[in-house]
Amino acid sequence: MIFLTTLPLFWIMIAASRGGHWGAWMPSSISAFEGTCVSIPCRFDFPDELRPAIVHGVWYFNSPYPKNYPPVVFKSRTQVVHESFQGRSRLLGDLGLRNCTLLLSNLSPELGGKYYFRGDLGGYNQYTFSEHSVLDIINTPNIVVPPEVVAGTEVEVSCMVPDNCPELRPELSWLGHDGLGEPTVLGRLREDEGTWVQVSLLHFVPTREANGHRLGCQASFPNTTLQFEGYASLDVKYPPVIVEMNSSVEAIEGSHVSLLCGADSNPLPLLTWMRDGTVLQEAVAESLFLELEEVTPGEDGIYACLAENAYGQDNRTVGLSVMYAPWKPTVNGTVVAVEGETVSILCSTQSNPDPILTIFKEKQILATVIYESELQLELPAVTPEDDGEYWCVAENQYGQRATAFNLSVEFAPVILLESHCAAARDTVQCLCVVKSNPEPSVAFELPSRNVTVNETEREFVYSERSGLLLTSILTLRGQAQAPPRVICTSRNLYGTKSLELPFQGAHRLMWAKIGPVGAVVAFAILIAIVCYITQTRRKKNVTESPSFSAGNNPPVLFSSDSRISGAPEKYEKSERRLGLERRLLGLRGERPELDLSFPHSDLGKRPTKDSYTLTEELAEYAEIRVK
Repeated sequence: MIFLTTLPLFWIMIAASRGGHWGAWMPSSISAFEGTCVSIPCRFDFPDELRPAIVHGVWYFNSPYPKNYPPVVFKSRTQVVHESFQGRSRLLGDLGLRNCTLLLSNLSPELGGKYYFRGDLGGYNQYTFSEHSVLDIINTPNIVVPPEVVAGTEVEVSCMVPDNCPELRPELSWLGHDGLGEPTVLGRLREDEGTWVQVSLLHFVPTREANGHRLGCQASFPNTTLQFEGYASLDVKYPPVIVEMNSSVEAIEGSHVSLLCGADSNPLPLLTWMRDGTVLQEAVAESLFLELEEVTPGEDGIYACLAENAYGQDNRTVGLSVMYAPWKPTVNGTVVAVEGETVSILCSTQSNPDPILTIFKEKQILATVIYESELQLELPAVTPEDDGEYWCVAENQYGQRATAFNLSVEFAPVILLESHCAAARDTVQCLCVVKSNPEPSVAFELPSRNVTVNETEREFVYSERSGLLLTSILTLRGQAQAPPRVICTSRNLYGTKSLELPFQGAHRLMWAKIGPVGAVVAFAILIAIVCYITQTRRKKNVTESPSFSAGNNPPVLFSSDSRISGAPEKYEKSERRLGLERRLLGLRGERPELDLSFPHSDLGKRPTKDSYTLTEELAEYAEIRVK
């Protein structure tokens, strides 16, 4: 825009272009407020050889051809004009000076249109110029806003109104500019094809809050009631700012979660939901929901919303905490240890919120932590009592899970004090109870016989293991009268333990009381009793069974060198097996009957093949004497 305060450039161009031919110069368009006036500047020219005495002119409305009978706006010859222009038009220029400037007053909307000038030099020297001016009747000032207004960047807004009425001069003022800046008048007049405008400028730095703000300009004419107002809405461009978003979200596993992100920007932003750099959802919108169906612990974490447009970006995050019951605890650490070693066991789990972790053994709490995901159990010097099953339990308000684990403590054998020997009838049983881990080997030593029997000889030794206890039972038959010394020896890779088993049988106590002399006397009495009973039975059998034959009910003999007469072969095999036992232990006597029970054994009875034993006969004889 070029502002002038001297001779308008339009007239300079007109004067310089005079070349002696038909031509006219006027603004192609001109505007004015309704109710005011307008001066349409005009210059024309004709050939120099024409020297008219008087020059006349005519202004037509909307058509340049007289034969079309267009409305006459002004006519210098007759002063006859169309009724619409009566009292409203007059010529400001001097036609003799080739100035055809027209003034129109009291403008109304119907006067807006095209205006043509026709030069009349007399006779045939008349010419209608094709050049014309379009009049625009307006009611509002023109507010010019730059095509792009960016927040934070200074902007210039102008208010322009036509100033082509010499009788009325407009005055400009701004409306709704509070907080934006103070207006300044940069130039009062401006040339534009011979027209004049008045301009007021407003400089300010817009903010995002100014977006959509209505800015007004008012044109008023002093000493009149004429006022015209115009408004423009500011379209301020600014980067996104996230203004709406969830705070931290807590959800129970399996529930539905909806995350909202809303942003303020101009133009609309591209909203994107992301997690760990992965795009989950995006759209160009003011707000965007991220729907999560049946959330799992794997969806726990930080979610980010990114808002961006051509002018910048913004982002915010929200934490999603998925609440769930503890997972089954895992146990890492020592499961096998040697007695005296330090054992460290780590129990860990995962839950939200963190659980209460507890380690139990036989319903006794050994260690516990609150709101921790790991629990360390330290056993500084393990003993066999630490061996066994342990439980790690994790719980929170959403559930409970537990894991069992075993700690195996390995140690050298220990022979318990309950180990002993006992006699029943004519059988001696020796019980050896060993506590050990790993399982030991057990052997029974008979020093007086120079014999050692181990657990692999199952005909003499029965073994049974329960937990850390190994119970071994040695059975000796026919040794109740003079039981031998028995030493139990147990060993594993950590050591060896031996113990001479104490004897707890009744017969041994009896021999200890009567002494050596009493023993000789008692032995003699026993021999006499045996002989008497034997002879009595023989006589009785001969008397009751006169037809007794060798093939039926053979007599019972107690001599170790005798054989049973007429016995089947299966009895012969049994006798051979008994002989093997006697040779192994260096014993002589009959095959006894076993009928003992021990706290750590569950042994069945092994009946003998003979009808009577020596002990039974003694018992019968004692009954007869009593009677």
